[in-house]
Amino acid sequence: MAALTGILLAAGRGRRFDPAGARNKLLQTLPGGEPVVAASARHLLSCLPRVIAVVAPSDGGVGDILGALGCEVTVCPDADTGMGASLVHALRHAPVSEGWLVALGDMPFVADSTLAALRDAVLNGAGIAVPVHEGRRGNPVAFGACHREALLGLGGDQGARRLLQAHSVTEILVPDPGILRDIDTPSDLPA
Repeated sequence: MAALTGILLAAGRGRRFDPAGARNKLLQTLPGGEPVVAASARHLLSCLPRVIAVVAPSDGGVGDILGALGCEVTVCPDADTGMGASLVHALRHAPVSEGWLVALGDMPFVADSTLAALRDAVLNGAGIAVPVHEGRRGNPVAFGACHREALLGLGGDQGARRLLQAHSVTEILVPDPGILRDIDTPSDLPA
């Protein structure tokens, strides 16, 4: 069966969350006690058979949590150079597939149905699929295999933004505010 590979980018330092670097936002707990990154991974794992999780060196235990959930964890030595480096690192470790669903470790509120819709859009021929809620594009983003070389050419912190600007994008309308909600500051954590 054709499938996309999930890529979970979990190598950021979260400097807006804690400029001193003492508290990793991905390890903060949500109501019910689940770490932010575990919730993000669990959603991705619910709709894809394989998830590659990219973590930073000295990740504080993020990789251990993701590995225990069933993700294939890989350490990106140059994660501090930006999201583009982490994405390229993941693609180099990802198996051949129909494409990739790229999710962020600090976005635990994305609905499983949104992930499935993005996956299905690429499997049905979309080169790039993005979710849209109330007129705003969000994350995650799915890429077809046709964009592999362009994705491997990325670098820096801009990630895949320039690809979204340069290529045709299929917008998937979703009733999911989770595509716009990440954990950037302590006030983003639900009480």
